Amino acid sequence: METKVLYLSDLKFNLEIWRRELKFHAKEMDLFEKKLEEIASREFSKKALVPLESFQNKIMIEQDVISKLQHRCKAKIKSIKAADLNEEVDGRLQNDQHNLRNDMRTYTKLHRQLKEEMMDYFLEWL
Repeated sequence: METKVLYLSDLKFNLEIWRRELKFHAKEMDLFEKKLEEIASREFSKKALVPLESFQNKIMIEQDVISKLQHRCKAKIKSIKAADLNEEVDGRLQNDQHNLRNDMRTYTKLHRQLKEEMMDYFLEWL
């Protein structure tokens, strides 16, 4: 049973880290959105506004993805808390978590790319 508790604790640790990372990214997207609104309020040429609209759309999509990933993490934590401590450690919960891990890796990669594009845009227009 002690092995099971450690095993579940390790899985929960990963989920908590992902939830914190997603929360940080959500706040970051809010800041970027405000900065885009600031640029939109200035009288820049259409050359500045076209990518701005694209970034605003990407932020909305990313916020939706963040919300869905946060929900999945929360559901996984709930299933870990409800796990039977007398059940054999068979890796089922860890295997269930692999899809989420892969989705988090993909999300993190795409988030970093979007952030780099937006930072380049901010450097050009601010």
